[in-house]
Amino acid sequence: MELKDRIRGYLPVVVDIETSGFNDKTDAILEICAIILGMDTEGSFYPKSTLHYHVKPFQGANIEPSAIKFNGIEIDNPFRLAVTEKKALTEIFERINEDLKVEDCARSILVGHNAFFDLGFVKEATTRTGLKSPFHQFSTIDTVSLSALYCGETVLAKAISKIGIEWDNNEAHSALYDTQKTSELFCKIFNSQKIDE
Repeated sequence: MELKDRIRGYLPVVVDIETSGFNDKTDAILEICAIILGMDTEGSFYPKSTLHYHVKPFQGANIEPSAIKFNGIEIDNPFRLAVTEKKALTEIFERINEDLKVEDCARSILVGHNAFFDLGFVKEATTRTGLKSPFHQFSTIDTVSLSALYCGETVLAKAISKIGIEWDNNEAHSALYDTQKTSELFCKIFNSQKIDE
């Protein structure tokens, strides 16, 4: 089976975003990671490419102190090497579009833990920057629902631990780590439910 045949011609891309609040219209993306999935010769998904960026808040963005306390991001720390959201999204979208051609897929579909949250921020940032998103505009694959069905858990850390994937609480709430673990969760569940060609 080819990747394009597994999910209606969609290329799955796992995304996690750390933000300055919960409102995608007023609050900023502070960190974003996207992992493009591939498929091996056995028809199993695996994490193929990782793109990770620390992001500068857009001009006029709301910064909620509670959100910063939760994710621990030091916005003004120069060692973050933060880029604009336009640069981050441009590079992510370009790489996804390359893989869409390679895999002969029609669109990419955002995979996430509470995927609607991440898609909302991507859509708003795409509008602000004037970019064209490769993601389906409303369809997502949510690992909350997948893990609820697969192992009876909805919290990422609990689902990961229950199915035997290593989890480090000290690394959690970093976009890079959470995306890596969400990718492992997605692959474990999908690869256990292979379909006939």
